[in-house]
Amino acid sequence: MKNLRGIAGKLTLGVIVFGILLGAVCSVMGYREFTAVLEQQYNDSAYEIAEAATAFLNPDKFDEYLSTGETDEEFDEIQNRLDILVNTTNATLIYVAKVDTSDYQTLTYIYDSVNESTGFGRYPFGYTAIGVDEKYINNVRNMITKGERATEYLYSYSEESGAHTTAGLPVYDSRGNVVAVIGVEKAMTRLENARNTYVLHVILWTLAAIILFVLVYTMILRRSIIKPILTVTDEANRFAETNTTSDHLLAIQQKDEIGVLARAVGKMEQDIVEYTQNLTMITAEKERVNTELSIATRIQANMLPSIFPAFPERKEIDIYAMMNPAKEVGGDFYDFFMVDERHLAIVMADVSGKGVPAALFMVIGKTLIKDHTQSGKDLGEVFTEVNELLCESNSEGLFITAFEGVLDLVSGKFRFVNAGHEIPYICKKDGKFEPYKIRAGFVLAGMEGMRYQCGEMQFEIGDKIFQYTDGVTEATDKDNQLYGMERLTAILEENSALPPMELLPKIKEDIDNFVGEAPQFDDITMLCLAYKARMEN
Repeated sequence: MKNLRGIAGKLTLGVIVFGILLGAVCSVMGYREFTAVLEQQYNDSAYEIAEAATAFLNPDKFDEYLSTGETDEEFDEIQNRLDILVNTTNATLIYVAKVDTSDYQTLTYIYDSVNESTGFGRYPFGYTAIGVDEKYINNVRNMITKGERATEYLYSYSEESGAHTTAGLPVYDSRGNVVAVIGVEKAMTRLENARNTYVLHVILWTLAAIILFVLVYTMILRRSIIKPILTVTDEANRFAETNTTSDHLLAIQQKDEIGVLARAVGKMEQDIVEYTQNLTMITAEKERVNTELSIATRIQANMLPSIFPAFPERKEIDIYAMMNPAKEVGGDFYDFFMVDERHLAIVMADVSGKGVPAALFMVIGKTLIKDHTQSGKDLGEVFTEVNELLCESNSEGLFITAFEGVLDLVSGKFRFVNAGHEIPYICKKDGKFEPYKIRAGFVLAGMEGMRYQCGEMQFEIGDKIFQYTDGVTEATDKDNQLYGMERLTAILEENSALPPMELLPKIKEDIDNFVGEAPQFDDITMLCLAYKARMEN
């Protein structure tokens, strides 16, 4: 409510300020035009009086009067006519004077008529005084030398007499020579009164117009803007508290922006209610899925060997493995199990894809590999059979890269098969880990009819094998740099002497330091097997 009142107040204040400024501009412009017209009228009136007074004069006698210092009856008659003229025309004074051409400021008065109402005294005949202001010297010079009337508007002001306008004309003798000047000074008291009255009227009418406009504007503003906005605001507050729709906004039927806003708010309320309902359903479904994924995560983790030491009664081997899925469930898997009393099998595999589909395919692949790995059975034949079975149930088009090896604990012979998986690292006793280049076969579930070949190597006491998935070498930092084979080789060489249970955490720590805050995009799975002693036959 306060905000809306603030808006209304600001709009109203803006209108008032605009009206005042507009009135002020109009007043100033009108004042200037009004003053200019009246001043011109006063000046023209003064020149009309000056021209009328000139008709009374006999300029041929001016020099005679001034040289003798005596006047005659004609002079007195002219003086009387000028006195009558100055009073009847309400002029302040009319004077005729000879100008000293040495400075064009000194005047010798011949006639001087003063309005009786002013109370001013007149200059006597022959009185000499500096009667021309310096700023008007050029006008006087032009009147004497060129016979021109004053080209500038002659204005003067004094506290005693107020504002005056002065008309100045040259006086010619019968031979056409300028022998004197005539000046008529007229008070502009009516102009001052008229201007003051004009300004007062403009201010009053402007204020009246502003008040009337503000009243009408406020009524229209409240009906067409403030009231609808209040309705929208109240409805928004009500909806925020109750989260239920209403028909309050239907009362706003305007076609302007406020009407569009009201309809948009109504539509938004409806959409939010529907979205909230859908979100509630989705949240419940997501919670159910998360619960199921959590269960799936535990099931997957339980499917992988996770109790170490794995074979505490077996002194011949030391084995450790770990998996960190990129999602709740992953597609990587490892496995190790005793095929019989003297043969240990290890498996490292990576299912294409992520999430639940890959995890389910992983379960199938892991189960099939373990079930088909039997004592005395060629590992190539194992992968060949597993591949055929996976191809039959591969509706999603997934595939598996896998490595399996079987160690004879008596002889140290290590047989292996590789289906498109990363090559392992081998560490000889007292040596360093080095990649062991072996020929990789085709991936599992990629194509029917594939045949896989078994390879063989000899393990000695103290040898180790390290196997992993591509999530290790393809771990990516924030600059999209890969962890890579070089870093993996370096960390393995640096920690070759460590037992498997200490080696893998070292590698994982190095990967985490490299990746930093970047998200994990692929499962990270590793396994290390150390051949510690021969089994007695």
